[in-house]
Order: sequence, then structure tokens, then C-alpha cells
Amino acid sequence: MPASFPVTRIHPLALAISMALVSLQSVAQTQPKEMSEVQVLGTAEEELKQAPGVSVITQEDLEKRPPANDLSELIRTMPGVNLTGNSSSGQYGNNRQIDLRGMGPENTLILIDGIPVSSRNSTRMGRSGERNTRGDSNWVPAEAIERIEVLRGPAAARYGSGAAGGVVNIITKPPTDTYAGSVTVYSLFPEHSAEGGSKRLGFNLSGPLADKLSFRLFGNIAKTEADSLALNQQFATGITPPAGREGVRNRDINALVRWALTEKQSIDFNVGMSRQGNIYAGDRAVSTDGTPEATQLAQAGAETNTLYRRTASVTHRGDWGAGHRSRLTFSYEGTDNTRFNEGLAGGPEGSIQAALQKSTSELNNYLVNGEYSMPSQLFGTSQVVTFGFDHRTEKLNDPYGNSQNDNTGQLVNAASRNGKAEASLTGLFAEDNIALTDKLTLTPGLRFDHHDNFGSNWSPSLNTSYQLTNEITLKGGIARAFKAPNLYQSNPNYLYYTMGQGCPVNYTNQGLGCYILGNADLNPETSINKEIGIAYTSRGWVSGLTYFHNYYNNKIAADMFDQGPPIVIGVPGSAAQAFQWFNAGKAIVQGLEGTLTVPLIGEQGNVLKLINNGTYMIENEQKSTGQPLSMIPRYTVNSTLDWTVNDKVSAQVYATFYGKQKARTLGQAGGAATGLALSDRGSYSLVGLSAGYKFSKSLSLRAGINNLFDKRLFRQNNSSGAGANTYNEPGRSLYVTMTASF
Repeated sequence: MPASFPVTRIHPLALAISMALVSLQSVAQTQPKEMSEVQVLGTAEEELKQAPGVSVITQEDLEKRPPANDLSELIRTMPGVNLTGNSSSGQYGNNRQIDLRGMGPENTLILIDGIPVSSRNSTRMGRSGERNTRGDSNWVPAEAIERIEVLRGPAAARYGSGAAGGVVNIITKPPTDTYAGSVTVYSLFPEHSAEGGSKRLGFNLSGPLADKLSFRLFGNIAKTEADSLALNQQFATGITPPAGREGVRNRDINALVRWALTEKQSIDFNVGMSRQGNIYAGDRAVSTDGTPEATQLAQAGAETNTLYRRTASVTHRGDWGAGHRSRLTFSYEGTDNTRFNEGLAGGPEGSIQAALQKSTSELNNYLVNGEYSMPSQLFGTSQVVTFGFDHRTEKLNDPYGNSQNDNTGQLVNAASRNGKAEASLTGLFAEDNIALTDKLTLTPGLRFDHHDNFGSNWSPSLNTSYQLTNEITLKGGIARAFKAPNLYQSNPNYLYYTMGQGCPVNYTNQGLGCYILGNADLNPETSINKEIGIAYTSRGWVSGLTYFHNYYNNKIAADMFDQGPPIVIGVPGSAAQAFQWFNAGKAIVQGLEGTLTVPLIGEQGNVLKLINNGTYMIENEQKSTGQPLSMIPRYTVNSTLDWTVNDKVSAQVYATFYGKQKARTLGQAGGAATGLALSDRGSYSLVGLSAGYKFSKSLSLRAGINNLFDKRLFRQNNSSGAGANTYNEPGRSLYVTMTASF
């Protein structure tokens, strides 16, 4: 740890970690030794889910603290998790997504029942590396979820491209042997009229269809209102104030049929359809005012983009006896993303065009993957070996995204530009879970991926677990991860154009501005992810401390000021400068994660317990520019006082403490940022409470207050001109939810 480590800045996390270490020592001294249990060796995947960087959100957690609409609201309370944009520009600050360990949302792989979700890839990526998207964490209603697994760091490397930061695996409820169902209604009422409320209605139904057939069906209708255009009026620098949070309308339906071929083999047939439409709040990427037409759309609460998502999958699972297990999945995901055309150049970038014309990008993903696990004995050690593969094909057609003109006529061939792009990625992996002794477990792995455009990549990994005592375990891991360039970055027909301030300050404006092209010669992004942690568990006490370090290389960027000399095209006095998406230098992400659960009343705290976790970011920086990778707090601490009064009554008080968020020190053109663009966002805290009552086994009610002390934060611009003040934190609100089941 460096000598300059600012301990005085992290008092909430320092307190939690100190309590964890003190409790670990004191309780370990008074705890009688227990008989060692017979070790049952699981697969490497099962072992990796016990790694330090893994958290699980249970069905009970979802019931006690239900999200208003998007699952990211609850996932953000896990250690190592924040909500950010994919860069530090703040362009779409109120569309923050799940960021694991500061690696950015594009390095967070979202899975639903183990199948990758990538509808957000249908949205064009702008020059800053941002997409105007809500992400992929809102396709499954909370009531349909059995649990959510959050895997960070080395544990996520087995999942291949896109998992360099980690994986969020949303596990849905399975079919049941008897008929069961539920209906849930939820409403959120904000205290301030300028902030949007939420309403949703969801249902689940499952049971047998025939002797060997069972089913599960869930559906959801939800609406979150947009914030008023006047919410951030005090920070208006032109006619239109900075945009608040956009609203969203959801419609989801999903059906699964399970065919039990035998007692140990089954086939799942799954189909789903979702519709998400936004409620426009006036967002635009870099424009101060936006167009008058866009302002009218925001005032009317218009729907300016609509996503239709279709899914289908077939999965076979087999238990072949003596620990031999297999899984094989075929899946399809299709997304139609229809939106008002947004500017592709300079100041209008991301702003709805005055013509109010719409276009549709179509994204189709095809996946086949499988794995086979088997126990073995080698050199006198027990092992479980897993072999697996996956093949993904992604096809994108976005005619509007490739429609920006080339004024010089020398960069792109207008006649051959059709907006289509395609890529395939094939992966093979092998991993082994080895019990070297009854206390020491090693989990080595090796993954090979071949991308049809960007060649081959090897991703080795090694995780280990050593049981120091029955209560104390030391764990660590190291893995190489990678991410292939996306279909916008790698498409040579994808063109961005800017004039004036968008051009880098270290080159002379040639009269026709600057272009950025897609680049088919990019290299994949790579990272070396390391972690080491210690955990203590006994009689309801749970504490742990983990250090993580990610060496991030070849991050794909389009910062013109960080590239070499541009290609000058045209004639002197009437020329343009051409740049490309390129692989930037290295970045370092490192920090600490801590957990502490204190049982207060009841056996192992089953009546009253205090649950804490915290994250401290030591470093999050692109080394070539000295700029942060994403807008992330210095520290985040989550605390929950969980009280189970009796079988009918439960209550929670929860708080989150956020540290300072630092602004970029460079502007978009590479010059030093000035004025409000250097504004940091200071530390702040949010407190809430909830209580639930079960009238019977079939009827329950829960109500709560979010942001009890009404700590409100405001967005101060639509781009980097706001510094770190790029998003709204809504004020006090009341929610009520009721579930009827049978």
C-alpha cells in the first residue's frame, strides 16, 4: 500500500474493516473447535462462486428491498459495484449502468440463466465510448428471479469476451411440481413533483402440464415517469436546462416448458418477448440546448426510442451418474431498436434531429454453448474436470449509424456503405477443481477464443482457496481476460465528424474539421485481474477483506488528442484531419472490498443483524492521459440493519455512503479543463427504511421510504462541462408493494 494512502478519507470503510478484523480475532479465540466435515468436491464453476469477488442477491433480498423498476438499483448495493457511464465524459449521466470494480459497463457481462444478453449493443457508440442506453439489467422483473450472482475479477474470466470487469447472472425461478402463482403490484410516490414515480404489475405461474412436462410463465407491465424538464432548471446555461432521468415503459412475457426425459435428464424450451420504450426527458450528449423539436418532445413526455427484444433457447441438462454432468444450449436473441435520428457529428451529436425522422437498427445474436464435467483421480488427488465451448455470432444492421457524410470523398465509399456488420467468436475452455489436501484447493483454467476478425486469444486463470481454520479461509486468484472490439468500433464504414472545439488542440484546424473512422485493425482489450482476500465465518459472523488489482491494456478509445499525427486529406486551406478508433495505453484499476455481518439478536443473528460492505478505489486511471476510466466514487459503503420481528413482521434500515467523485482534468479536445468542468462531486449519504407484514401465507405487504433525509443532487450539464456533477440523485419517495400468491 503506498505511503500516501488517504486513510482519513475513508472513515466509513475503515470503521467497517476494523470491526471485521477485531471481530475475527475475538470470536475466533472464544469459538470452540468443531469436527472437520467430509469434503465434497464440486465443479470449478461451483468453486469459483465461492471466490472473494462473488456476491449473491437472494429472493429474500429482492422481497425486502424491491427495486422500483431496474435491477441495477439493488445490484449497486453489492461490494465492488457502482453505477456509471462507460467513460468519464458524463454525457449520458442519468443512464448509468452496472460497473464492476471500475472497469466500466461495457466490461460487465449480463447473463440471464447463463445466456449472454446484449441488446444494448444495438445502440450506436459515440466518440466518448458511451451509448445512449439503459443497459441490459431490466429485462426480467424482480418477482420472477430466484437469485442474482455477481462475479467480479478472476472468477469471471471463464465467461470470455466482455467479462473483464465481471458477470451478473440473473437466475429465474424454475418450474414447480405443484401449481403455484403470484401477483405483485408496486407503486413509488416521489415527494417532489418534478421527479418521476413508478408503477408495475407482475405475475408468475408454474406447475405440471403432464406426467413429464412442467411449465413456468411470468409477465410484467411497468412504467416509470420521466423527470420534469424543469428539474435541473437552476443549472441551465442556455434555453433548455440539463436533462433529468428519462422514464421507461416495460412489457415482458416469458414462458418455459421443461420436459423431464428421465429422472436425471431434462430439456428446457424457453421463449420470451419484451418491449421497452423510453419517456424522453430531454437528454442530449454534448449540446447545451438541443433542438426546439426535442424540447417539445420532452415537454410532451414522448417516446423517442423503442426496443423490441425476442428470445428463444433450448437447453439439455444431463446427470450421467458418478458425478458426470453435462449441459448444452442453443439460443437466439433479436433486438429491433427504433429511435428518432440523433446527430452524428460535433455539437449536435446525440441530439434528436429537427426532421424528427426515425430509423431502426437490427441486432441478431446466435449462441451455442455447452460443457461436460467429470470427477477423476490423478496423482492421488480428487479432481473435477470441466470441458466446455461456445460459439457466438452477432449481426448488426444500422443504416443510419453509417450515414454521416465524408465531405472530402476520400475516407469512405458512399456507394458501398450499407450499415451491416457481423462477427463470430468461438471459445474452448478447460478447468479443473483440485483438492490438493483437505484444506487446499486449486482451480486452474485455460480458455482459447478465436474471433473471425481479430484472431486468437488465450486466457489462463488460477484460483486457490486455503482453509486456515474451520472459520478462516484465505483465497486468491489471477486471470487474463479480454474483450473483442464491438461492431461500431471495428466497422471502417462507421464515421464520426466534428468541427471547432472537437478537434484536438495540438493540431491546426485545416478548415474541414476532424473525422474518426471505425478501425478493422484494432486489437482486443485485455486485462490481468488479480485478487487476494481473507474471510471469516462463524455463528452468524461474516467478515472479509479483499484486495484487487486490474492491469488494463489496449482499451479502445477515440480521443483524438491521445493519438499520433492525423492523416490530412484534401488541399491546403480546405482539408480535414482523419483519426481512427485506436488502442490506447495501459490503465490501472485497484482497490479494496470489505464485508462485515454482525449478529445482534437471535441464533446467528436471525432476529437482528447488521450487514455491511464497502469498496475503496485506490486507483482508476488511464495512464497515458491521467484521466479516470469512469466516474466512480472514491469509496462506497452499504449498511443494512435487518430485523425479523417474527414470522409476520420484518423491517430494515439501510444507508449508503459515497465518497468524492473527481472530474476529468482534460477537455474533449485535449486541453486543460476549466471552470465548472473541474467541479468534483463531494461525498454524500442516502438513508432508507422499509417494513413488511405477512397477513397470511398467500398475502404480504411491504412499504418503505427511500432517501429518508431528502438528500438531492442535480445534474449540471449534459456533457463534461458539469465536471463530476453529471447525474441526478432523486429525493425522498414512498413505495408500497403487495403480493398475493397461492
